[in-house]
Amino acid sequence: MNIRCMLKHLPESLSVILCCVILCSTSSGQQRPNILLIAVDDLNDWVSCLGGHPQGNTPHMDQLAQQGTLFSNAHCQAPICNPSRTSVMYGMRPHRTGVYMNAPLPWTVPAFDEYVSLPRHFAAHGYLTLTTGKLYHGSRLPEGDFDIIGPRPGQRLQQDARLIPPSPEGAKGLWDFGAQQYELSQFQDHQDATWAIGKLSEQPADAEKPFLLSIGFYRPHVPFYAPPHSFAPFPLQDIQLPAFQSDDRNDIPNIAWDVAVSPAAPAHQWFVDSNHWKRAVQAYLACIHWTDEQVGRVLQALKSSPHADNTIVVLYSDHGFFLGEKQRWAKQSLWERATRVPLVIKAPGIPPQQACSRPTELLSIYPTLCDLCGIPVPDQLQGVSLTPLLRNTAADWDRVALTTHGAGNHAVRDDRYRLIHYRDGSEELYDLQDDPHEWTNQAGNPQFSAIRNRLADHLPPESVPPARAATNRKRRN
Repeated sequence: MNIRCMLKHLPESLSVILCCVILCSTSSGQQRPNILLIAVDDLNDWVSCLGGHPQGNTPHMDQLAQQGTLFSNAHCQAPICNPSRTSVMYGMRPHRTGVYMNAPLPWTVPAFDEYVSLPRHFAAHGYLTLTTGKLYHGSRLPEGDFDIIGPRPGQRLQQDARLIPPSPEGAKGLWDFGAQQYELSQFQDHQDATWAIGKLSEQPADAEKPFLLSIGFYRPHVPFYAPPHSFAPFPLQDIQLPAFQSDDRNDIPNIAWDVAVSPAAPAHQWFVDSNHWKRAVQAYLACIHWTDEQVGRVLQALKSSPHADNTIVVLYSDHGFFLGEKQRWAKQSLWERATRVPLVIKAPGIPPQQACSRPTELLSIYPTLCDLCGIPVPDQLQGVSLTPLLRNTAADWDRVALTTHGAGNHAVRDDRYRLIHYRDGSEELYDLQDDPHEWTNQAGNPQFSAIRNRLADHLPPESVPPARAATNRKRRN
């Protein structure tokens, strides 16, 4: 009987244990597999393998998905940078930690002294930890979180030229887009990929410690800057705008627009009136294509290294992004475009070419890596391991994906439906199968009451108040 048949006929608990033993035994002489963790900033489902936009062009991410497991219904735990990344790195939900917005940073909050971050946990269990780029908000790092730290250039560089003239009602701050004309090696994501490639080549096959190497790519975060060649596949005259319905807002509660405020983003009407809508979409697609190129460089370096067969690869984005849908831009909302993200896991001993449509969460990355590497799972973790789905994408799965944006505002996503519940009791309910753009709010439809009640059972009974940083702590870089 082969291994997959053995797993199928074992009880669930024994099957998980045996799977972990098998994974660890495939580690080319090392006790545990290495980990390559790739985070991409503000990347929605416009990657080719997810089909969020017909012009998405991401051959390297698609290839990784073919080599591993693509979770096509994966969702972030917060549709904004700091709380989402905090949730990934500490394995805890925003409504439990109180980190709801881009401040405070988690390590400035006294309660986090009791929690262990993912890299610290793996370092405590014998891993060499390395990082470059943006892993936490603002590219900052807690002191001592990683053994080796590479470049963290930031969202904008000194050599970046302003491309769209700033105006009070339009582009300002980081909101800019277009092709930058300097050398490829000067782009921040190229720098980060190059550093990571160098570190991969430095790790000997018989290293005493396995490694956890994390890379945080900046694009497609604003400003939407990429080299000219990344724009070539997307001629401006051929750009397809996102699906749009002019009366989309009519059946949405007023509080939704208070919750979904993105103060830094220009108003949608500015993009329309200034004829910049297509240009911004083009630049976003180009940035995704550029980051995909850097992902490909890193994956090729891994393939050429002695660690190719003994490394877990995880690729994810911290949250999605709106580009005119619902007449809004940026993230900061509880609709599908802001919460759905790419999530791919490739691991030794796990079959390739798998796709899983079960509702899953970025919160599961931490416990899944513990599971795959055979190390203890910290008590603080609120997510569950995805190992059962990696082993069998059709396995029984009674989980939902929960996303929170501010205290008391939550979205619950299952295989087909999304319930959004706001702090004032207002709700939205969407059938993503028949209404993929979330244009028809069914919250008041009696035919959906049973579905609404079933999803509402997963809403948190309470949310902790927003966390506060200790006044006597420095925000360490």
